[in-house]
Amino acid sequence: MSSDDIGESTSHNGVIRTPPLAALRCFEMAARLESFSRAADALNLTHGAVSRAVRLIEDDLQVELFERRSRRVFLTDVGRKLAGAVREGFGLVETAVRDIRNTAQAPALVISCEPTLLMRWLIPQLPDFQQRHPDVPVHLVAGGGPVTFGRGYDLAIRRNDFVQAGAIHSVALFRERTGPVCRADKVASFFDCGQAGELPQLQQDAVLLHTRTRPDAWETWARCASRPCEARHSQSFEHFYISLQAAVAGIGVAIGPWQLVRDDLESGILAAPLGFVEDGTTYHLLAPTEIEEPGPQAKLRDWLLAVAR
Repeated sequence: MSSDDIGESTSHNGVIRTPPLAALRCFEMAARLESFSRAADALNLTHGAVSRAVRLIEDDLQVELFERRSRRVFLTDVGRKLAGAVREGFGLVETAVRDIRNTAQAPALVISCEPTLLMRWLIPQLPDFQQRHPDVPVHLVAGGGPVTFGRGYDLAIRRNDFVQAGAIHSVALFRERTGPVCRADKVASFFDCGQAGELPQLQQDAVLLHTRTRPDAWETWARCASRPCEARHSQSFEHFYISLQAAVAGIGVAIGPWQLVRDDLESGILAAPLGFVEDGTTYHLLAPTEIEEPGPQAKLRDWLLAVAR
C-alpha cells in the first residue's frame, strides 16, 4: 500500500512533515517584527493572510506560537525556538543561493599568453586547473610583447626579453632552458654521436630550423652552451610554434624550450641530444597590481607555479 502524503509523521521512512515554506516565511517575519500587520506590509500580503499562515502552523503543531495581547503579539517559548530554527534555515538557504549565483555569474579570468607557450604548454595543462578550480572560469588570449592592462585581460604570461614600462606586479614562473631538438628517429641524420662519453655534434648538413619571432634562438643557445652551430642548411618559418612542429615532422633541428617540448620528449616523439641550458630569460605572470589573497588570480598563480616545476 502506498501513500501520496510524502513526509507523513507516521511514515516508515522517518521523515518529519514540516509546515509549508510560505507559512514559515510569514511566521518568521511576524516573529522578527512582533506584529502581524508589519509582517504583512513587509511581505506585501494582507494582515489576514499572515494571521492564517501562523494559525496553520499552530494547528499543525498543536501549540501556541504567539501570545496575542490587544494589538500586539509576543513569542511563546516554543515560538521562540521555532523562530530561531526557521531563521537559521532560511539564512543557510539564502547563503547557498547567493554563492551559487555568484559562481554562475563570475566573470571569466582573461589571460594573455605568448602564442607558442599558450599552445604547447598552457592549453594542454589547463584541464587540470579547471578540474581543481571549477569555480574559476578562464578565457585565454594569444598575445606577446609589452603588456598594457585595461585592454580586456586580467593577467599576462610573458618572457622578460623586452622592456616593460609602468609599474606591474610580477611573479617569476620558470627560467627558460633551451636546446636543439629533432624527431627521435632522425637523431642519426642530424648529429654525429662521436665516441662514448662525448656529446654529439651537429652535422654540417643538418637543417637548422629558424623562426621570425625568435631570430637569434640558435645564436643565443650556441653562446650559452659554448657550442658551435655551423650547419650550412637552414629553413625559416613565420612563427616559433611552426618551427617546433617542423622538428616533430622530421624536417630539421629546432631550438626547443624545455617547458614547450617536455611532453614530446617524454612521449618519445622528440629527442634533445645536447640537453638544455638556461638562456638568461624567465617567464613571468604579470598583474596590474599585487594579487589578492585569496581569490581567482591567487588560485591561478599557485597552480602555474606548481605545474612550472
